Amino acid sequence: MKLSETTAPIPGPGHGLAEGKSVLVTAAAGTGIGFAAAQRFAAEGARLAISDRHERRLIAAADRIESEFGTRPLTVPCDVTDNQQIDAMVDRVVAEYGSIDVLINNAGLGGTASIQSMTDEQWCSVLDVTLTSTFRTTRSVLRVMIPRGSGVIVNNASVIGWRAQEGQSHYAAAKAGVMALTRCSALDVAPHGIRVNAVAPSIAMHPHLAKVTSDELLEQLSKSEAFGRAAQPWEVANVMVFLASDYSSYMTGEVVSVSSQHA
Repeated sequence: MKLSETTAPIPGPGHGLAEGKSVLVTAAAGTGIGFAAAQRFAAEGARLAISDRHERRLIAAADRIESEFGTRPLTVPCDVTDNQQIDAMVDRVVAEYGSIDVLINNAGLGGTASIQSMTDEQWCSVLDVTLTSTFRTTRSVLRVMIPRGSGVIVNNASVIGWRAQEGQSHYAAAKAGVMALTRCSALDVAPHGIRVNAVAPSIAMHPHLAKVTSDELLEQLSKSEAFGRAAQPWEVANVMVFLASDYSSYMTGEVVSVSSQHA
């Protein structure tokens, strides 16, 4: 059997890469990359806090993590388009854990619309949730990290910030913005001992993506991958854990492609 015909490997056990670290993951409810990141950090021994604007799904996510790993994460409902809610989220995590060692900026909003038919509302909502919320949450967490002189921020970008795709002008612009924000903010905070990096997945398959993307496009994107399949969300989460860990201590301002696309 060719490698491209194989299914995804099975997630491995934790190795203590986040042992004792307080980790906040935004947009962690549901079944996508955010929830996979929460699971992975729980497996790696983190003191975990998860946030999402969907409170019912957030509680369900915490239930699953507690069932799998024996420790219940702190849950903090938050709309990342609201500065007051973001500050309250950060304050709540600090009150519970004493600090925030790692922030995973995962919140994002997609959609499909041609540039000629795209409305201001479509453009602004995608930019607000995907790019501006990353800035807002980073700024708020830096209130905690800078006085301590340490911390790690990992942003969720996308290869679409580099590559063109029809109907994705708003999302591509937002993700390219996340990449630029990552590089520039990393230089701003490096003197304070804080690192900022990003992952840029190509395609990670999960039920929400399947709901908002046609089967034809998903098949096309998956076939363009060298392994002939989409990534599993936990495969992206593994790279997030690496970037948050001490193994990447000399990396900052980097955007790491999580992709197997053909050259």
